[in-house]
Amino acid sequence: MTAEQLISFARGAPSLDIIDVEGLKAAAVRAFDADPSGMTAYGTSVGYVPLRKWIAEKHGVSADQVIVTNGSLQADAFLFNHLVRPGDTVVVEKPTYDRTLLSLQQLGAKVHQVTLREDGIDVDELRALLESGVRPKLAHIIPNYQNPAGLTLSEEKRRALVALAVEYEFIIFEDDPYVDIRFRGEALPSMLSMDSDNVVVHASSFTKTVCPGVRVGYLVGPAALIDAIAKKATNLYISPGMVSEAIVHQFCVSGDIAKSIETVSAALAERASVLADSLRKHIPGAVFTEPDGGYFLWVDLPTDVDVDKLFPAAMKKGVAIVKGTDFLLDGGKSSVRLAFSAVTVDQIDEGVRRLAEAIEEVRA
Repeated sequence: MTAEQLISFARGAPSLDIIDVEGLKAAAVRAFDADPSGMTAYGTSVGYVPLRKWIAEKHGVSADQVIVTNGSLQADAFLFNHLVRPGDTVVVEKPTYDRTLLSLQQLGAKVHQVTLREDGIDVDELRALLESGVRPKLAHIIPNYQNPAGLTLSEEKRRALVALAVEYEFIIFEDDPYVDIRFRGEALPSMLSMDSDNVVVHASSFTKTVCPGVRVGYLVGPAALIDAIAKKATNLYISPGMVSEAIVHQFCVSGDIAKSIETVSAALAERASVLADSLRKHIPGAVFTEPDGGYFLWVDLPTDVDVDKLFPAAMKKGVAIVKGTDFLLDGGKSSVRLAFSAVTVDQIDEGVRRLAEAIEEVRA
């Protein structure tokens, strides 16, 4: 591999070799054959109705609790725009997804970051915040293989969070696009499945399991909330993309989705393990937790490494990373997020070797 070929640990997207292109082509043909009028029409703001029904069955809810959107980022945007007013308090994890931080700040929210532990958000820290009088409108939680930290929220903490949301009357936004990309361990029940008080709104996506290009995500929540968001969606765009949603529906009902999840999970499990080995070999000062699934690994580098300097130095060596500071209101100056989803196994060791060289340069 030549130096000028960029090795990117920056983007949380699957590489082409693990996307089921043939399966998607076949699903597209079946979709046009099965429902040409439905998938070529405007459709409805709640999304392609058969897919909406499939998602509802998957989560054990009624169809009127689901809206299908153009990617889960739009599901996030709909929910934030609907619930959050300037000056409202919102709790997020520390660190959290950079786009979440940005969109909440743009809405004028007061954002509180609560420390992330190895078993998820620090529930005691959150409880102390609530007891001190902070009243959030919303707590944004990425429970499985968190972006950027790669950590998973324990079942015990899931139950504790739902109880806190009931007691202090805030919404838990369970943002869960990585849940199916599991390398080891048992699947944990969603907070949505634990909720009997309408305090949880759940989002997920087919980006990580099918492919990013379909732009199909969804929101599951109380029917009245979903209905209100659907009315806003009608005004925004009449309906999301029926063609891609109908293709995803065929991909799901045929069972191809299960095979795709298996392919992606197996490939990324191998990549995560190779990445961890390479980090131990080339960057002995790096501290990280190997994730049990998902797309990301968070690395704390020695404190004399400044990521603002590391980022351009790494780019010069042909390796792309994301700075830890992007995911935090403060801190992260010596941390990086590495996505192992878009790099093939043979690129990983070379990428980490380049990163190690850049780190040495920055420290010198």
